[in-house]
Amino acid sequence: MNCIAIIPARGGSKRIPRKNIRDFLRKPVIAYSIEAAIKSEIFDEVMVSTDDNEIAKIAKDYGANVPFFRSYESSTDTASTIAVLTEVLSEYSKTGKTYINMCCIYPCAPFVTAGRLRNSYEKFIADKTNSAFPVVKFSYPPQRCLVIRNGKVMMLHPKNYTIRSQEFEPLYHDAGQFYFGKCDVIVREKRLFCENSTPIVLPESEVQDIDTEEDWIIAEMKYKILQAGR
Repeated sequence: MNCIAIIPARGGSKRIPRKNIRDFLRKPVIAYSIEAAIKSEIFDEVMVSTDDNEIAKIAKDYGANVPFFRSYESSTDTASTIAVLTEVLSEYSKTGKTYINMCCIYPCAPFVTAGRLRNSYEKFIADKTNSAFPVVKFSYPPQRCLVIRNGKVMMLHPKNYTIRSQEFEPLYHDAGQFYFGKCDVIVREKRLFCENSTPIVLPESEVQDIDTEEDWIIAEMKYKILQAGR
């Protein structure tokens, strides 16, 4: 089979309790990832990997498959996303289902759309790279970052004090939304992305980490603005 979407959704989130199924503008936030994956029509299978009965029920209600539950080892606070992905691929392999490509879509990523997934997959295939994932440019050059030490503020890199912001090379960070990759490479290298990766550059308006209550409020505000403009 060609491509599987894996949505890892553990039940024991700490910073925002029950984060993965908390209502985001009137529906569970995981529903956005599931619906985008299904509507993209690029996946042979859209599945949710979870250790939680309530998450499993909600995932099924929105059209995802939950063919098995996570092992204890891949459900702990320290379990990595890679551990979850390799476990899922291994379990499917036991039933005779193997995939060439996969896409890990995080459950708390309401800005992901079917169109974005479809276009990213097409670029991933066309570029013939091992992985593709969204990135966003830092809004302010990290080269001019400040640190506070002993109650005093100072530049981490004093040599950059006189350099204009526009002269620095643009730097990007992982948008933390989804990752396309070749299954054999992901399993072998045990990384979500490697050096041979295609960047999917997103505008800052479509990216928001959601780790705190304040983040959640900002994400909802951004989402409303984006929807109003469409």
